[in-house]
Amino acid sequence: MKSLTEIFKSATLIERNEQKAVLVSFALVFILMAAYYILRPVRDSMASDWTNTEISVLWNIQFFLSLTFVAIYGIAVSRINFRFLVPAVYGFFAVSFACFYLGSGLVTNPVLLDKGFYLWVSLFSLFHVSVFWSLMADLYNKEQSKRLFGFIAVGASAGAIVGPLVAAIAVNVTGSETLMLWASLLMLCPLPIALYLQHLKVAELHNEQVSADLSHVKIGGNPLVGFRTFFTSPYLIGIAAFILLYTAISSFAYFEQTNLLREYNRDERTEILASLAVVVNILTFVLGFFATSRLATHLGMPATLAIIPMFMCAALLILAFAPILTVLLALQVARQAGNYGVTRPAREMLFTAVPRESRFKAKPVVDVAIYRGGDAVWSSAFALLTDGVGLGIAAMAAIGAAIAAFWAATGVALGRVFNQRRSPEEQSASAELVAAELSPN
Repeated sequence: MKSLTEIFKSATLIERNEQKAVLVSFALVFILMAAYYILRPVRDSMASDWTNTEISVLWNIQFFLSLTFVAIYGIAVSRINFRFLVPAVYGFFAVSFACFYLGSGLVTNPVLLDKGFYLWVSLFSLFHVSVFWSLMADLYNKEQSKRLFGFIAVGASAGAIVGPLVAAIAVNVTGSETLMLWASLLMLCPLPIALYLQHLKVAELHNEQVSADLSHVKIGGNPLVGFRTFFTSPYLIGIAAFILLYTAISSFAYFEQTNLLREYNRDERTEILASLAVVVNILTFVLGFFATSRLATHLGMPATLAIIPMFMCAALLILAFAPILTVLLALQVARQAGNYGVTRPAREMLFTAVPRESRFKAKPVVDVAIYRGGDAVWSSAFALLTDGVGLGIAAMAAIGAAIAAFWAATGVALGRVFNQRRSPEEQSASAELVAAELSPN
């Protein structure tokens, strides 16, 4: 009769000497995602206290703040021993969230503190998982990563489900501000875990020779090389256009959600948004395991890239005729689950048709500069049309539907170019590989 260890190995393809490190890695990403999703509803509930113009200003600040901290992190990577860099990053964020909690009880006018927290959590969302996967690349060799990363990534999905569930329950007991302290205490756990994983790397994995390739985040040489590579590639510009149109729809949905939640108090908003996150992450989990790879391999990239934009176009037209919170929340569930479970993995597949050197130089331009820049531009446009011109939700939904139609057309065109760049065998292999690595997130 097989032992529990042998059954686990046969089910997961994890070798005996890898099991402890993999389970600890699973626990680490679970904690990180749970902490983030405890904080996220608190952050988004604050936005309904501000005007669309105020939120737009924050999104523009976030764009420049993100670029600045990406540069700072790149310098830290090149100068600090990676063994200590990971615990330092997580410890820094843990202390910062505790400071925000203490500050919320000391200040009489918390507006500036709330806006600082809003920006800080948005920044944290850029780094916590990125640093984690850098740590994984430093622990496991290439052969192990193909077998193990899919299982480890399930921990992120589990944390993304449990975190908002905890927030939805706890907010009724302790209030939304206390969730900052919960997340701070939770973020202390990665410190010893990261150091323990470094011990397991040597003691059990025997991967002393493995080191993470972080050249794509280090600052060196000409900082404009990535931009030059981007602007000389029509294909990369096409990917950027697809992302810009996505940020337009996500900005619209976010602002209208914020507007429709204004009539609720902050704790009620936090509970609604936390419940929304639970549903989104469960659907993402299901899509990742049962739909993403099948869509990409059987329907092809043009249809895979266009399916969510087409659905959003129809949903926005419905919202234009029924501009109520229930319809908008259903639209948000479909948009976020569709993005995390289908559109984002498909978008990552597009980069497999780009040379490796160009991918490392230009991908950060697309992922940070274009994405955050899109947020800044579209938030300004939304604020102008609502606070400035005075358009209501029905008119904005109609405009959003038109943008979604262009988004779908861009996805079809981009998918066709991708097919021309890759053979059928390469397309299938890329779809299966990227879906396996990204869809559980």
